[in-house]
Amino acid sequence: MNLFILRHASAGIRRINPALDRKRPLDKDGKRHCLQLAHVLNAMKLSFDAIVSSPLKRSMQTASLVGTEMGYEAPILPSTALAPDAAFPAFQKLLQECAEFENVLVVGHNPNLTGFVGSLLAPTSTGLDGRGGATVVRLRKGSLARLNLVRGPATLQWLLDPRTVRALYATSTTRSRRKTSRK
Repeated sequence: MNLFILRHASAGIRRINPALDRKRPLDKDGKRHCLQLAHVLNAMKLSFDAIVSSPLKRSMQTASLVGTEMGYEAPILPSTALAPDAAFPAFQKLLQECAEFENVLVVGHNPNLTGFVGSLLAPTSTGLDGRGGATVVRLRKGSLARLNLVRGPATLQWLLDPRTVRALYATSTTRSRRKTSRK
């Protein structure tokens, strides 16, 4: 299985009240980044067999925008295994449920996504909660990691940082006609 792990895009300032924070939507930059990421993934000729998201609004919006722009037509599956307070055993169960798919996109939050990636890459270096291990992969908002899950520990294939996505998007949408100066 090719597992694509996406941290939700920018959603503004965190709310103190947990009930309000669950409903926090993406901001303007977050929406733009999702569209740019989808454009880059389309240029890479990637497609997803399943998209699973945290039930929080910002993650569902990220999954929806990326999926829609990529032509994904199946429903996005919400899962509490990707919520901010989820534990690694729940995430492992989710992966087992998605084992029939070849390309799976999961959208969630930090700090648990970072811990999950670390636990998949080096299973013996982390605790059961998937946090605090020796293997650390930094996932900024809007970062996408591609892991190959075969026997044994996962293999990190690549990691797209938001800055890299912006650069790839800018180079893939340049005009074919060069600008000339009028000096």
